[in-house]
Amino acid sequence: MGIYLSTPKTEKASEDGENDKLRYGLSSMQGWRASMEDAHAAYPDLDDSTSFFGVYDGHGGKAVSKFCAKYLHQQMLKHEAYLAGDIGTSLQKTFLRMDEMMRGQRGWRELAVLGDKIEKLSGMLEGFIWSPRSGETNDHSDDWAFEEGPHSDFTGPNSGSTACVAVIRGNKLVVANAGDSRCVLSRKGQAHNLSKDHKPELEAERDRILNAGGFIQVGRVNGSLNLARAIGDIEFKQNKRLPAEKQIVSAEPDITSIELCDDDEFLVIACDGIWDCMSSQQLVDFIHDKLKEENKLSAVCEMVFDRCLAPTAGGEGCDNMTMILIQFKTPLNPSASDADPPQSSAEPSEADKSSEQTEQK
Repeated sequence: MGIYLSTPKTEKASEDGENDKLRYGLSSMQGWRASMEDAHAAYPDLDDSTSFFGVYDGHGGKAVSKFCAKYLHQQMLKHEAYLAGDIGTSLQKTFLRMDEMMRGQRGWRELAVLGDKIEKLSGMLEGFIWSPRSGETNDHSDDWAFEEGPHSDFTGPNSGSTACVAVIRGNKLVVANAGDSRCVLSRKGQAHNLSKDHKPELEAERDRILNAGGFIQVGRVNGSLNLARAIGDIEFKQNKRLPAEKQIVSAEPDITSIELCDDDEFLVIACDGIWDCMSSQQLVDFIHDKLKEENKLSAVCEMVFDRCLAPTAGGEGCDNMTMILIQFKTPLNPSASDADPPQSSAEPSEADKSSEQTEQK
């Protein structure tokens, strides 16, 4: 059966929470895959004014996605741009910082712990084991000094992970994305993509890949990776003449910022295991329908998995699945009405089209 199990693991690890601005539900399911490589982070109260949600879809192993779930939000909190109120810049720098932190002896040791030891745990637990609670965010993770000794020349992991993150502060929503996980907003029942699927065939991605000395074969970077941006994947980041954002595969995220209004119903962040099976609008419609009968948001996520799971191994519906559903409490902004559709760098029609054509990682 290769990378697939003889029967899918359909146990779901789910969680719900809320604060005075929003409530959320999330779930993860291993499915047909031989291992669970997704991770996530959910902090409705990351600090006094900010909520943070992230989905990390690993490939080639689980260590990088777990690393991001453990450290990305911590690093954002500590960045000088974040402390100055610039969430977008802090996210952009933090995505690139993940690659820097995974180098050297300490990076090697941390990845070994996250990858090797966690493999001994059940698939149902893996998606949650490195989602540390918000009380653990104020450690000394900035003290990431270079360490001499074995593996001090470790350049980074060959496995990788997407990262799709949503940060909410007041009525402002900032989305950062690298890879083909996706963030979608439902406004008056209409799906608005707040991220772009970074596939190799997109013009900007293709140009960067070729300029950095890579190639695209059967829709894959250097014939192997079917997405053009990711954290990790150091084998694609070896051109010493180019900065990090210009490498064959880049960890630099697209940043989208919008103002939320009372017409905004919910936000979805999910890995491509969902988008392989449903377009953004199809998922929004499905969630609207299920919310009429089910109030528990994690249960709605679980219904999405059951809808997407393939009856047999191979093809769409066989990937790991992770999804976070965030529902806004109203009124968000009493003075806002008849808001225009959110403006972003995402292109909904292209993203939905790419989800239909996407190959399994």
